Amino acid sequence: MRILLIEDRAGLAPSARASLEQHGYCVAVATSAYDGGELACVEHHDAIILDLGLPDDGIELCQSLRRQKVTTPLLILTALATTADKVRGLDAGADDYLTKPFQLDELLARLRSLLRRSQATEGARLRIGDLVMDLHQRRVTQNGAAIKLSAKEFALLEFMMRHPRRLLSRTMISESVWDMNHEPGSNVIDVYVSALRRKIDHGTCAPYIETVIGSGYRFADDLAPTTAPIAASIP
Repeated sequence: MRILLIEDRAGLAPSARASLEQHGYCVAVATSAYDGGELACVEHHDAIILDLGLPDDGIELCQSLRRQKVTTPLLILTALATTADKVRGLDAGADDYLTKPFQLDELLARLRSLLRRSQATEGARLRIGDLVMDLHQRRVTQNGAAIKLSAKEFALLEFMMRHPRRLLSRTMISESVWDMNHEPGSNVIDVYVSALRRKIDHGTCAPYIETVIGSGYRFADDLAPTTAPIAASIP
């Protein structure tokens, strides 16, 4: 899951990003409304966390994104805690509101709630061949057996399962699974692909991940993806 964090406080942004990444999210950070607006409009994100106290006006950014038909779920973070402030933020187009200071557990719970609502019409599972990815429970099974993945391996597999049969360059993977500061010359993507391959291709007749020499990777070239809803009883 990709999260866009728009926060200008030098102390809060890195710690919030690190905490979210520890819980399996891929986080891009923007430190101004202008940069945040650019990223929100040109890149896919599953949710936006927006600080209203930006020097260049978080409320205006929220309104602008909605005018531009950016429908990404948006959670406001702010020190402004009056009812009038909350109403102003929600009326500007936000989906939820959390005041500072806040506990990480509450931020994560509100984020999960936003993501559940946004995924309700998309289906909450990805299925290709004998692989099933449960996006709500963040769980992967193969032939019914659970596969233990790190947060980054999960994000990498999700990206590949969402783009089957497509040539995925290292740049595409870097921009979608890693942050904007990822070093293009690093072999970290190849290391993670190799680790993922060992977990999902072990013992299979036809490997899921194909290396396209000099270009990148292709996932499940001869298998068609499906999506399926999960029972509504998930909390």
